[in-house]
Amino acid sequence: MNSLIPLLIAAPLAGAALLLLGGRRLDRSGHWLGLLASAVSFVFGLVLFFDMLGRPVSQRAVDVKVFSWISVGSFQADAAFQLDQLSITFVLLITGVGTLIHLYSVGYMAHDERRRRFFGYLNLFLAAMLLLVLADNYLLLYVGWEGVGLASYLLIGFWQHKVSAATAAKKAFIVNRVGDVGLSIAIMLMFTQFGSFSFSQVFAAAPQESRGGLTAIGLLLLLAACGKSAQVPLQSWLGDAMEGPTPVSALIHAATMVTAGVYLITRSSAIFNRAPDARLAVVCVGAVTLLYGAIVGCAKDDIKKALAGSTMSQIGYMVLAAGLGPIGYVFAIMHLVTHGFFKAGLFLGAGSVMHGMNDEVNMRHYGGLRKYLPITFVTFGLGYLAIIGFPGLSGFFSKDKIIEAAFSQGGTEGWILGTVTLVGAAVTAFYMTRVMLMTFFGKQRWQPDENGELPHPHESPKIMTLPMIVLAVGSVLAGGLFSINDAFVNWLTPVTGHSEGNSPLSSITVTLITAACMVAGVGASYLVYGRSAVPVTPPVGSVLTRAARRDLLQDEINHALLVRPGSALTAALVYFDAKGVDGAVNGVSATIGGLSSRVRRVQNGYVRSYALSMFGGTLVLVATTLLMRSV
Repeated sequence: MNSLIPLLIAAPLAGAALLLLGGRRLDRSGHWLGLLASAVSFVFGLVLFFDMLGRPVSQRAVDVKVFSWISVGSFQADAAFQLDQLSITFVLLITGVGTLIHLYSVGYMAHDERRRRFFGYLNLFLAAMLLLVLADNYLLLYVGWEGVGLASYLLIGFWQHKVSAATAAKKAFIVNRVGDVGLSIAIMLMFTQFGSFSFSQVFAAAPQESRGGLTAIGLLLLLAACGKSAQVPLQSWLGDAMEGPTPVSALIHAATMVTAGVYLITRSSAIFNRAPDARLAVVCVGAVTLLYGAIVGCAKDDIKKALAGSTMSQIGYMVLAAGLGPIGYVFAIMHLVTHGFFKAGLFLGAGSVMHGMNDEVNMRHYGGLRKYLPITFVTFGLGYLAIIGFPGLSGFFSKDKIIEAAFSQGGTEGWILGTVTLVGAAVTAFYMTRVMLMTFFGKQRWQPDENGELPHPHESPKIMTLPMIVLAVGSVLAGGLFSINDAFVNWLTPVTGHSEGNSPLSSITVTLITAACMVAGVGASYLVYGRSAVPVTPPVGSVLTRAARRDLLQDEINHALLVRPGSALTAALVYFDAKGVDGAVNGVSATIGGLSSRVRRVQNGYVRSYALSMFGGTLVLVATTLLMRSV
């Protein structure tokens, strides 16, 4: 049975190789091949999951060595995989949701002439993410980490004929490289401190390591997580990444890339548990990003960018929970999984709306679409209810647990974090209700396209609506199923550990307050966007609104803090190189050249000149001899 573990990665990797190298002969069937590769990996994941369920808890984690990867002297690095409760959870999310996105893409990309290549990139993305979560050491994890970065670059910039898409792909790639530097240095520190990259050896040696060393490693791992999971201060790429095809947005935001940072922190719990300063930094980053993304989501008129702000905020919840340590690790992953269902459904729903509206993304040009896209309306609506934490749906179970864990910190810190999570819940309800009202309710605000024709909204084909229905079912049921007899907590505890916090508020009180915040957010949004017509042209708005439309000036801040100083430093180095280094080299060469040109005049090729030189030299020699004798 363990032999199936490498096949989890091999199936989509083989699909990517065939689709990208097989040539045009696969243009007609390549999309089905890509879908099959993803589905096969999902089936393998299910088989391994049920096999794991049948074993005692102490025997569920297994390691499989495939081959010796690097062997230099005493240094040894293996290509080996670790399958435990945490990694199989990610495997099922990645392959399950990923397969649904592949199926949706068959219809969404039906008229794209480069569809085969698109499915090859999707398969490559799945293979890289599976390698990341299955690796049993940080060095192999790094390979998957970089593979995800490469695949995201290829998918975000898939429509590279658009300047905006090409620019967004480069931005995502470069910003993620900043975080990747953190991961690479952390791995180097691990090797110098522990002499190994293996999870088992690093975690076993962590208790003997100094607090300072573990804090440094933890902060570097956090930097890596900020890049992949679009957390402050490396969040600027996520909104621009919406330039890729909508299935890409669903895959990145729900099942793969942005979840990698949460996985990295949770997998490294043995390090963070002994580095409280690093955990505090994780909590602060999550809390700030939680509010940051929510505020940005309130001001976006582009439906996909509004959902991107939502993703940033929801990942902030997960990072905050992971920073709480054993109190929050399980709930961070639980919210990650439920988020995978409803956020994938929301993005695919947004793609369905675009499909029926001639690729229009501006919600101010929507309105009244519930009558024309009934399946999209219902599935999107269920995802909306799940993300705002409507009682009984998935988000209600996972987000409430994070809020309760935040209060469990106790003291002033607990009240601050609890308040932040409650404010985030209220703002989430506000901006998501705004999306619902502007898209599916109110009067029609449709605008002519570039050809002067009004859109004719219509429901998407079944191959697109079927995945949306399945994801909607998950949005409704997943959280409740996970909570029966604390099933999800019991499942992950052997890997992540878990401890109950001491919340000053009871679970019922937290639930009631959270529900009140949700109702307040929905009500406020209805007052602004539901009671009066939505203007087609956005009003000027307040200073905060204008800043939120520009992503709270994140690009301007990055430009001021990084780009300008970097440009100035580069200009100074270029000047020093040109005037200093090149000047010295050119000066020496000019001096030698000038001296050579003068000496060259003596070597003119005439015998009489050489004889005259010899006669002159003889005279000098004789005169010198006579002078020496006289002295």
